[in-house]
Amino acid sequence: MFQQVGGSAYKEGLENTLALDAHFGHPHRSFRSIHVAGTNGKGSCSHTLAAILQEAGYRVGLYTSPHLVDFRERIRVNGVSIPEEYVIRFVEKERGFFEPLHPSFFELTTAMAFRYFADETVDVAVIEVGLGGRLDCTNIILPDVCLITNISFDHTQFLGDTLAKIAGEKAGIIKKRIPVVIGETTPETRPVFLQKAHEAGAPIYFAEENDREDYPGLECELKGLYQAKNTRTVLTALPLLKEAGFHLDESSVRSGFAHVTELTGLMGRWQKLQDAPTLICDTGHNVGGISYIVEQLRQQPYQHLHIVMGMVNDKDIRGVLALLPKEATYYFTKASVKRALPETELKELASGAGLQGSCYPDVPAAVRAAQQKSLPEDFIFVGGSSFIVADLLANRDALNLH
Repeated sequence: MFQQVGGSAYKEGLENTLALDAHFGHPHRSFRSIHVAGTNGKGSCSHTLAAILQEAGYRVGLYTSPHLVDFRERIRVNGVSIPEEYVIRFVEKERGFFEPLHPSFFELTTAMAFRYFADETVDVAVIEVGLGGRLDCTNIILPDVCLITNISFDHTQFLGDTLAKIAGEKAGIIKKRIPVVIGETTPETRPVFLQKAHEAGAPIYFAEENDREDYPGLECELKGLYQAKNTRTVLTALPLLKEAGFHLDESSVRSGFAHVTELTGLMGRWQKLQDAPTLICDTGHNVGGISYIVEQLRQQPYQHLHIVMGMVNDKDIRGVLALLPKEATYYFTKASVKRALPETELKELASGAGLQGSCYPDVPAAVRAAQQKSLPEDFIFVGGSSFIVADLLANRDALNLH
């Protein structure tokens, strides 16, 4: 499982995906879809689009990764996770076919998601790319609209070591004559997107150039600073969805933005779990995501900042540590996955970046220590990895968090 072990579970190519798709009767052809790729922001954009479509009365499938607490979060219909019984039945019934293929965890999960959405007769599914785009196993769909949120450095061992190379992989979801929205560009990535869209004859729209105020005073439930760019990306996609025949009135759009977590079950995006002291968690885990978080932390009122921090071993750890505030007290820990960097190694790297703190064997121990050492007017931030947030949310009750 990529989620557990990382690189060794990555499979390139679409052979298994196409074999699984044929075996299950090409289920993705029975519903409309929206395809979302990008380094950061694709989860927030996918969930917001799903929320808007739900509020407009559509039956909406939502396929995202990774999960935080329960595997079933990855596959939802109108915000409700796939039933455990469906997952068990699917594996029992189909293992004779798929085991000889040796599919990856993600290949099999994608095949099950598409089959489930077809069985549930969804009107439309919002499909988030797993990794990259060009060779991702979600890339067999023919969507109404594609979104590519942004490009920054992540998974460089698979996608390339320059922004242009990574953009080339993500641009692999651009299809013939299907409109594509680009959330954010750099001088390196913009020409890549323009070239690919030109080759495919795909209309291309840059959210950065969208200064229309179609929904003045729009209230967004997701409060992370980076959500301003995600909001613009979604708003740029909405007229294209209307052109594709979706009926999205103003009240559905406003309600979707205002109630996205309740409608879709989204967690871990600048999520507040405690007051006095304030405790916030966020799944941002690469240089692009952490830079926004650090800027947002600067804007918070507090007496002292406590940061519970853990990372996985295949990220740009030094790059992230260099961004973090030096005046905070750190609680270095590790998530309960094999890829987790040992807390002692993280502390050593952090001290090289001028960050001081203590080590804790797991997330609950680190959070408890931060809670005990905090005054009511302090601020606790928990993050560095999706898996750190997952362990926090899995232990909410034990830590008295709401």
